[in-house]
Amino acid sequence: MEYITDFYVFLATVVLISLSGVLMPGPLFAVTIKKAAKSKIAGLLIAVGHGIVEFPLMFLIFFVLSQLQIPSIVQIAVGLIGGFLMIVMGIQTFRKRHKKDDETVSLKRDSVMAGVYTTAVNAGFILWWLTIGTTLILNAQLFGLLGFSVFAGVHWLCDFSWYTVAALVVFKSQRFWNDKVRMGITLFCVAIFVGFGAYFMGSAAWSLLT
Repeated sequence: MEYITDFYVFLATVVLISLSGVLMPGPLFAVTIKKAAKSKIAGLLIAVGHGIVEFPLMFLIFFVLSQLQIPSIVQIAVGLIGGFLMIVMGIQTFRKRHKKDDETVSLKRDSVMAGVYTTAVNAGFILWWLTIGTTLILNAQLFGLLGFSVFAGVHWLCDFSWYTVAALVVFKSQRFWNDKVRMGITLFCVAIFVGFGAYFMGSAAWSLLT
């Protein structure tokens, strides 16, 4: 599979894919919006809880992959599956664009623990990292441990920034989070996911044919 060899282009790609993932409606965002009604720092705390689960998983995948000699056919398969999953996620999100998610965790939970729990029990989160996330980590390996660490930090900062800002905005004015804003963000995410999904699949297929 053809990987991005320019570190800054790779980081830009990470930002777009990460933002698209975090902007998509889901359990963690639903909890953030609900808790933001009472606390302006709910998003910040939920992002911290999310990171408590996500950072160890990212580094675990990185170090496991670093210890293994991954055959090119496996890398191609991961690219194909990850790209396909991104396209499917984009299509499903478009189809469900009028549906609002409900929170999956009691609002009585502390915001940090809500972030930990909602992340840990979200099967989509694990699937994302085993496919799309693994594809990004395989690319990040080209830049060594330092480059991967920057990648991990940038990815989480996208989560942190969005949840923090979204919670603050909702706390200040819940009227801002209306159907038009929600629809615009959803369509942006759909376009990014389908676009990069097609790129990953095309790149993997090209490597398979050459």
